Amino acid sequence: MSRIGRMPIAIPAGVTVKLDGNVVSVKGPKGELTRTVPKAMIIDIEDNTILVKRPSDEKEHRSLHGLTRTLISNMVIGVTEGFKKTLEIVGVGYRATKQGNKLGLTLGFSHPVEVVPPEGITIDVPAPNKIIVSGIDKEAVGQLTAQIRGFREPEPYKGKGVKYEGEHIRRKVGKAGGKGKK
Repeated sequence: MSRIGRMPIAIPAGVTVKLDGNVVSVKGPKGELTRTVPKAMIIDIEDNTILVKRPSDEKEHRSLHGLTRTLISNMVIGVTEGFKKTLEIVGVGYRATKQGNKLGLTLGFSHPVEVVPPEGITIDVPAPNKIIVSGIDKEAVGQLTAQIRGFREPEPYKGKGVKYEGEHIRRKVGKAGGKGKK
């Protein structure tokens, strides 16, 4: 039995969960999320808890059990608390600015990079070298931060680029310079 899959999901006060076939809708104070889950999974809603069960011990059902439970749990957490990821920009002349709802990035290219967030995602720039991406959908927040990081990933020699807050960049030693060799 999956350790993650068998854990019940508590439904907090102010959150409503609707199940229509294999479509789960979660509505809370921050918004509403809807997701289609695999048909094979059995989802029961009883006494302010959600239980995800699998019909058999086939490999496919075992692999979908924990995934389905985690997806539904992330929906419940998203509509109550929301998700937030922070990016840091390292490098001389590298900076971020917010223009309306768009994010403007100066990352050493010949042109500025503009990012328009999808619906439901907000971008905040508290400092020129810090970007905060937040929203209720964990998948969308993670995808947008990965896309922003992908414009200029941190390089291993000087560590310049866009990195996640707290991310450790493995550094390399530069070239030796040919001292003493002929």
